[in-house]
Amino acid sequence: MDLRSAAAPATDAAAALLCSLVELGVRHIVLSPGSRSQALALVAAELERRGAVRLHVRIDERVGGFTALGIGRETRMPAVVVCTSGTASANLLPAALEAHHSGVPLVLLTADRPPELRGVGANQTTRQPGMFAPSTRFDTDLPVPEATDVDGSGEQSAMLRDVAEQAVAAALGVGTRAPGPVHLNVPYREPLAGELPPWIGVPATELATTTGPDPDAVPEPEGSEFEPSGALYQGGGGIGEADLPAEPDDDPYVVVRGPRTVVVAGAGAGPDAEALAHAGGWPLIAEVVSGSRYGRNLVHGYRALLRRPELGGRIERAIVLGHPTLSRETAALLSDSEVEVLAVRGPGEPLNLNGATVPLDTVAVAGGDVDREWLAQWQRASRDASVDLTPPAPDADGLASAVPAERLGAVAAELEVLRAPIDRANLVDAVWRATWPHDRLVWGSSRLVRVADALVGGKKVPVHANRGLAGIDGTIATAIGVAVASQDAERAGVTRVVLGDLALLHDVGALLLPPGEREPRIQVIVGNDGGGTIFDDLEVSAVAAPDAMDRVLYTPQSVGIEALAAAYGWDYVRVSTRSALDQALTSPVGGRQIIEVPLSR
Repeated sequence: MDLRSAAAPATDAAAALLCSLVELGVRHIVLSPGSRSQALALVAAELERRGAVRLHVRIDERVGGFTALGIGRETRMPAVVVCTSGTASANLLPAALEAHHSGVPLVLLTADRPPELRGVGANQTTRQPGMFAPSTRFDTDLPVPEATDVDGSGEQSAMLRDVAEQAVAAALGVGTRAPGPVHLNVPYREPLAGELPPWIGVPATELATTTGPDPDAVPEPEGSEFEPSGALYQGGGGIGEADLPAEPDDDPYVVVRGPRTVVVAGAGAGPDAEALAHAGGWPLIAEVVSGSRYGRNLVHGYRALLRRPELGGRIERAIVLGHPTLSRETAALLSDSEVEVLAVRGPGEPLNLNGATVPLDTVAVAGGDVDREWLAQWQRASRDASVDLTPPAPDADGLASAVPAERLGAVAAELEVLRAPIDRANLVDAVWRATWPHDRLVWGSSRLVRVADALVGGKKVPVHANRGLAGIDGTIATAIGVAVASQDAERAGVTRVVLGDLALLHDVGALLLPPGEREPRIQVIVGNDGGGTIFDDLEVSAVAAPDAMDRVLYTPQSVGIEALAAAYGWDYVRVSTRSALDQALTSPVGGRQIIEVPLSR
């Protein structure tokens, strides 16, 4: 008999589900407040009090979803997002879509009304089951909790532990090779919250035998190897068992030498692309968001070189890792039916732009001689195409000269360098140079990422970007998620996010952080040109009337970013020269900072 007078089935069920997710390795919960989700919220707060999780509270569910996405990007473990019913749940869709297309693990817990209140005009109620189905790896509408659980070993708790195992396994891509979002819709009847069960914090393996549990006990972290029980998908649409690819082959696909080959690295490719290019002796075309932009085979200025008949026009085979999205030249290469395209499967959506791309699980390079002339042609062109934007060093001899004219000339030249206005090229170059392996760099989907892709050199730094769908939404929230995850356990480093003014304004709600949470070390570098100047480089600029261009595409804005920063409690600095930007980027960062860089259209 249940002796807990203030017990509620909703609370016991919420505890069983969240505690099971924590046992399976989840360490971050992102929560947006609401009435129907109050049981989940109170359990999450208790888990935070016990030190079992880091809890991140966001009033905007879209911000919460992208914060969890950033955590998943950095840790490769799913963060849990908790929200209430109705439009709150719908606000998670943008993050769920990005997680699906980028292959980022994510667990969505949406509280809901019970089935009898759906479709009858009940307040704050819509059809939530299957809301994210086309994008989820696992999707289920849980039964309404009916029982309380004295010791955590009841049938209801056991069922929820099983669901948690399936959810985490699916989010990690077990059996699918494709991590991504999962959706657990959790309907609750009133009472929506009750006394917290005494077994919170007790590992599930001990629940059947534990008596008098220690209320401050915290489960030891377990591994992340899981076996799913039952189908990896429940509900309509999405990835079901019939759609799942076969398990990876034991033997890699052996790439024979011969065809003139390049390695193309898109978002998420990581070090594997550089290693493959090095092993094969092939040119490496690596986007700035790839995490592969380094090494002796790296091609600088690849866009122009792909357009040259003696280089790009002679490519016979392209081996692709990650998701290339930043240049039309790369898209044209991978769409060419005359080019053999081999795409190594990554965590995101499969690549097949030419309709005949060969998907691979893993690759190996066959023995034989490297086509040294092919590689040398690209290396020579790459050296000629590289750009050095380093400000000129001071003329030490001139500054020390006893000849007044020489000394004054050197001083004037130094002042000219210090006062030179900053442009987009110098902005991205300064950020790239200031960022090191212990830092994190997040690129927004703005004009600046394309400038960086065209100009910056090779450097092995951790990068992130929402290039699954290349949207501007959620950029700051994603970067904050990356920051809080990468700076766990007091790890060093700064997270820098580079974006345009419209991307900042689109995600301005992410600037709001609760006062009780640990502050991330983050710099938001905003290239402010007063609107969406990326459209100036698109076909529309040649056909649209200037007033229409401004009204519906450029969308000019004049927001006071300094006032915005003050309102949300962020440090603020405005820089207009390269020297001032270098100083801002290299000064110690103790918390949140916005660096505004005014740019011309």
